[in-house]
Amino acid sequence: MILGMDRTFMFVGALMGFVGVGLGAFGAHALKGQLEPDMLAVFETGVRYQMYHALALLVTAALMARGKGRSVLVAGWSFIAGILLFSGSLYALALTGVTGLGVITPVGGVAFLIGWAALAAGVRTSPARSSAPGNQV
Repeated sequence: MILGMDRTFMFVGALMGFVGVGLGAFGAHALKGQLEPDMLAVFETGVRYQMYHALALLVTAALMARGKGRSVLVAGWSFIAGILLFSGSLYALALTGVTGLGVITPVGGVAFLIGWAALAAGVRTSPARSSAPGNQV
């Protein structure tokens, strides 16, 4: 395990979940009458993907705590980058209407894909735990 990364990913995942719930409530209440329906949908997409990947970070943290390797570390940082780039660009697009921000969104999407692929690789390539009593997974 990379020292402390499990705690870092757990903290960031919990923080992103907290912020996601807050942004979701903000979108549902404060922005509902302020944004055009298509921009509100863009904002909601950002919230939805932030929440999915906040949960993915919590899973990543749990795997890091169990001694999973570098691929899981890559997954965690990729999920964080994806939240910032994908969801962040959608929030900015919805709130500002600056369509040029949309070019950032696919970069965040690629970060999410890298995260999921790295997570799968990390779980797949990690050594299996012993099935002896007391070592049950």
